[in-house]
Amino acid sequence: MAEWIDVEEARRRDGLRLALVVGVPSPWGEAAKAIFHVKKLPFVRVRQQPGGANEALRAWTGQTSAPVAAWNDEPPRTGWAEILLLAERLAPSPRLVPEGAAERARLFGLAHELCGELGLGWCRRNAGVHEAVEKAPAGPLRDAAVGFGRKYGYRPEEASLYRRRVRDVLALFTELARSQRARGERFLLGDELGALDLYLATFMALVEPLPPGDCPMDAGMRAFYTLRDPAQRVPGDELLLEHRDRIYREHLELPVVLV
Repeated sequence: MAEWIDVEEARRRDGLRLALVVGVPSPWGEAAKAIFHVKKLPFVRVRQQPGGANEALRAWTGQTSAPVAAWNDEPPRTGWAEILLLAERLAPSPRLVPEGAAERARLFGLAHELCGELGLGWCRRNAGVHEAVEKAPAGPLRDAAVGFGRKYGYRPEEASLYRRRVRDVLALFTELARSQRARGERFLLGDELGALDLYLATFMALVEPLPPGDCPMDAGMRAFYTLRDPAQRVPGDELLLEHRDRIYREHLELPVVLV
């Protein structure tokens, strides 16, 4: 079993600590775990309760979401790019970020399409919130969905934008994977494992989660994660699931540990 500690204990400790959503394969958190795993950086897991107030986390980091990476007494990192760069500094090898400026710009630009605002994760989450708001009757469930969405920038008038962006990003990465395969390359950028491969592998959970044997999760959450709208899928995007499966099988830990 993985070691989990609460926020108060995490603040007292040194070393690398990573706040994660308990029991949920949040792709942002799973990406951070994947980066630390590849770099062989040991870390302690810190509890962030989904739907909870998480006031101790707010007092420590100024916000209530996960992941959060903390190293010794340095300011905690809450952004996906900040967490990646911290890992690169703490363990320069194996390198997950290219050295050249143009290659770095390409990596961070493509990674934003997965991890950043209006990226795949952001839009899939808010599209799911919109569906929940539309289906739920007036009352506590609907209020909870609206409150969750408000935390992450959900705006009902942008529902069609979320769906369109999901399709656009899947199309972008499907073409990238197809072109890399045609070149005989096994990874998304160049001929070595990089951060973009880890981000794609973890964020594809929001299209089709890993099977239950590889990622045990609540049935309702699995349904929320699964992309069932064919209008948001693109021909050939199964290449991305194949890439995800290979990256997990060859480079990451299975089964995924969420508790």
